[in-house]
Amino acid sequence: MSVAQIGRWKVWAALSAALVGLTLPTLAATPASATTTAYDSTYYKNAVGKTGTSLKSSLHTIISSQSKISYDAVWNALKVTDQDPNNTANVILLYSGTSRSKTLNGGAVGNWNREHVWAQSHGDFGTAAGPGTDLHHLRAADVQVNSIRGNKDFDNGGSAVSGAPGSYTDSNSFEPRDADKGDVARMILYMAVRYEGDDAWADLEPNESTSNGSVPFMGRLSILKQWNEQDPPSAFEERRNDVIYTSYQGNRNPFVDHPEWVEAIW
Repeated sequence: MSVAQIGRWKVWAALSAALVGLTLPTLAATPASATTTAYDSTYYKNAVGKTGTSLKSSLHTIISSQSKISYDAVWNALKVTDQDPNNTANVILLYSGTSRSKTLNGGAVGNWNREHVWAQSHGDFGTAAGPGTDLHHLRAADVQVNSIRGNKDFDNGGSAVSGAPGSYTDSNSFEPRDADKGDVARMILYMAVRYEGDDAWADLEPNESTSNGSVPFMGRLSILKQWNEQDPPSAFEERRNDVIYTSYQGNRNPFVDHPEWVEAIW
């Protein structure tokens, strides 16, 4: 080896050693920016400025003041809350984004039905007035797609879902299409704040499992947090929050108004 080659080899060896010890930054979603809403000085006045368990407790108290509707009444409510902004005769279906006639609600192939985003079995609340009829996590969805999702937890990955382009599923988890990821995350985390076990229902909480079965937990929290950052509230989601507040339940999903509160709590 020539003197020049030896010199180059020593430089490369030193550089390689330096690179081995280099720790690259971990890629993470950028936290949602703080927002201001017209409700901050009224509806949210006892929550603004708080973080952690204090914020969660304050929001629970605020959103627990809620009118409840029957499961039968959910049909007509979804025709209003999930209305297609470009076609008032239709609803927009969760997971697929399909616009379908409001009259096609039911249980047959080609119909849409009532999807519990926080699965009923995760806390065993069924369809009774309360968590079983809470419009903040009930959405219109294609019957077959709804069946494929079943009561699975949420996570990334799996095989493509027929009838819902961009959605994926495996044996124990479901990944909605990108346009619905934030919606799903904010619905799940709303339920975790609204239902804290201080009424007739279980204490619903997010966790990191995708095998929750009938326990009152829903995963995967780290993925839901990513989805909240990745897919900010849309005009459709914001309108839906307003309609539920003014026309049905009298309470709001705070994470639609303040998506940054997800990180402030979890």
